[in-house]
Amino acid sequence: MGCCGSSLQAGTHPEKLPGRVAPPHRPSFSLNQRQAPAQGGGRGEVPAFAEFSLAELRAATGGFAAENIVSESGEKAPNFVYRGRLQSSRRAIAVKKFPKMAWPDPKQFEEEAKGVGKLRHRRLANLIGYCCDGDERLLVAEFMPNDTLAKHLFHWENQTIEWAMRLRVAHHIAEALDYCSSNERPLYHDLNAYRVLFDENGDPRLSCFGLMKNSRDGKSYSTNLAYTPPEYLRNGRVTPESVIFSFGTVLLDLLSGKRIPPSHALDMIRGKNIQVLLDSHLEGKYSTEEATALVDLASQCLQYEPRDRPNTGKLVSILEPLQTKLEVPSYEMLGIPKHEEEAPPAPQPQHPLSPMGEACSRMDLTAIHQILVATHYRDDEGTNELSFQEWTQQMRDMLDARKRGDFAFRDKDFKTAIDCYTQFVDVGTMVSPTVYARRSLCHLMSDQPDAALRDAMQAQCVYPDWPTAFYMQAVALSKLNMQSDAMDMLNEASQLEEKRQKSLKGP
Repeated sequence: MGCCGSSLQAGTHPEKLPGRVAPPHRPSFSLNQRQAPAQGGGRGEVPAFAEFSLAELRAATGGFAAENIVSESGEKAPNFVYRGRLQSSRRAIAVKKFPKMAWPDPKQFEEEAKGVGKLRHRRLANLIGYCCDGDERLLVAEFMPNDTLAKHLFHWENQTIEWAMRLRVAHHIAEALDYCSSNERPLYHDLNAYRVLFDENGDPRLSCFGLMKNSRDGKSYSTNLAYTPPEYLRNGRVTPESVIFSFGTVLLDLLSGKRIPPSHALDMIRGKNIQVLLDSHLEGKYSTEEATALVDLASQCLQYEPRDRPNTGKLVSILEPLQTKLEVPSYEMLGIPKHEEEAPPAPQPQHPLSPMGEACSRMDLTAIHQILVATHYRDDEGTNELSFQEWTQQMRDMLDARKRGDFAFRDKDFKTAIDCYTQFVDVGTMVSPTVYARRSLCHLMSDQPDAALRDAMQAQCVYPDWPTAFYMQAVALSKLNMQSDAMDMLNEASQLEEKRQKSLKGP
């Protein structure tokens, strides 16, 4: 991943060269890249959908250890969901393990998983992969560390969910359903308070696991029949309207803070007993107007005839104006600490490192300085071929500027060294990769990583296969928080050093 490929002729000013081209085996790098990080690279971004091996998921979940089970559903052949952490990226994951033969056709399972895996939305706990290995069928999703809506509504310990947060949950889940419906996945199986999860910021998300059935021919609803859409009881089929009915039962949970059969709740609504329906733990801290609007919407969702229920777009349009306290983070309203993700381990270089490589990998600028002082200019041999006529007074002045820069560099007077080396570079009669490397370190010592990277790139332009140029780029990139690019540079530098050592030893 080198930055420049062509060497410079003597007498050419490297900073005024027109568009240099990188050699084909080294992708070119630009300072502009750091202004727009690549999608999917950061810890907070959703990775691309992928196939995992059973060994990877076994390692991630501690061998599917019982203590890592976070949920279990089904009676005769239960599905287990495990918490885990991928060893490669240290990303926290949730792994759903289906019973053997739940999906006998691996291609059908793979197609279903890939269909759900195409969805990407901030209101979903997104599906990031799957595993088909023999009879084993597993799904891999983003892990949500702050429990379920059921836990916070029905089994809370310190505080109940405040009214504004309940409205936020309803709105976010409606947005998730609307997104899925708009992207050809309108069916959601067994929507209930256990399917609503809270992420590291306390924001509610809809579990992606409900977008697939528990088995090829299995039931779509595993909850009590009292909460099941009436048409499902008639024909056993889930329709988009069935999902709206289930959403209505979640609204009842939010309103009451407990599980109330829809038929019983509708009787209370018809009898104008709205106050009886509302959660007493709210202690009257809610807007009557907002509560009435939410009760009306729940009533619409729970209509017996599917055609009388609203669609997902209408859910969003009704709930959006009810949102309040938009400036307050969800974790504050939930009364939970903000989750801090542990930092991933630093990537390791692929090759053994020289003393220079070791110093760069640990960002030890003092050690780098000592090595550059000791190396002096021996790597500059052959980069300049000057005629006798070029040894003019200007040449002597230029070399004098470099000499003063060297003294300042040795004495760690980095500002003076930058000034003197700049005088040397600006004359342009000689080009020196060592001067660029030294000035690069001076910029790093002066907390100027952008300028340091430019000088390290110039050193590579002068001497395309010089490991030190790559090492200095690695340090500058690391200072710019571009860790992946920095590791690429470090690995390339170590490869060049290895190649150099082999050529010195000869055949």
